[in-house]
Amino acid sequence: MPRLFFELDFDVDAPGRWYLREPTNLEGQGVLDIWAFVYGRAVADPGTLRVPLSRPGKPLDFDKTTVAGTPIVSGRVAAVFRDLAPNDVQLFPVDVQGQSEPYYLLNVIRVLRCINDAACEEARLWTPADGKPDKVGEYHVVSGLRIDPLAVNDEVVFRPWGYLLPLIVDGELKEALERTGIVGGRFIAV
Repeated sequence: MPRLFFELDFDVDAPGRWYLREPTNLEGQGVLDIWAFVYGRAVADPGTLRVPLSRPGKPLDFDKTTVAGTPIVSGRVAAVFRDLAPNDVQLFPVDVQGQSEPYYLLNVIRVLRCINDAACEEARLWTPADGKPDKVGEYHVVSGLRIDPLAVNDEVVFRPWGYLLPLIVDGELKEALERTGIVGGRFIAV
């Protein structure tokens, strides 16, 4: 039976949820490249970062920052990623405003060419006619995302090549996260 895959996204409908801003250094200066943590590649340890709140509320186990969508996870969720996907992620400690519990910035460092164009509702690539030569061959539009499970080897969590926004987890990781009682994350079959 083929492996199942799910997009892990934040649950915008979590009651009373907080909203996180982009990470800063301990002096409050923004991280130079806020997008570095969503490119799907390893980065140098940025040192301890601070994550301010843009709106206070209920702490979540999984959330994304407001601009770049950088994943921030609780210690218990980080432990699952550390145990089940040690070769697919980097975890950097962050101080979330008002929280004494440990939180981590989750950097997924695997990118796979795995989108099943024919099974998606829509999958269109940038073409020369679109006038964006730096994007030609990458995805312009993806809706109803579907992953080709045969394009995935032993990766447990990854980002799809050409469409880096989604965070994809396999069924085993999804079940382990659900056993923690993850608050703030939602899973969408892909």
